[in-house]
Amino acid sequence: MPGTRTPSEDAATDVIRWAAFSCVLVPVVLLWYGSSLAGAAGTALGLAAVTAVCRILLRQSERGAARLREEAEAPRRGRRQRGGTGGHRSGRHSGGDTPVA
Repeated sequence: MPGTRTPSEDAATDVIRWAAFSCVLVPVVLLWYGSSLAGAAGTALGLAAVTAVCRILLRQSERGAARLREEAEAPRRGRRQRGGTGGHRSGRHSGGDTPVA
């Protein structure tokens, strides 16, 4: 269903929000305690880069998990799923215990 989020997607969204919050909070705290503006800006850029990479990895993981769920729920079809008698019909077959010359 469109718009429906799974608990893992909500958790990933929460993690990204907290990471974005720290990208702002950490440089402010650094400036408050006397760090240089360049140092705080570099820290902010580093945190933003790490957050962006983590967000990409989380989204890929969510898509992979969704794909696996869809495959597990989909009806099984194809050659390997037929079953029944006479499943292996290729190759040489002898009749019973008759030796093959």
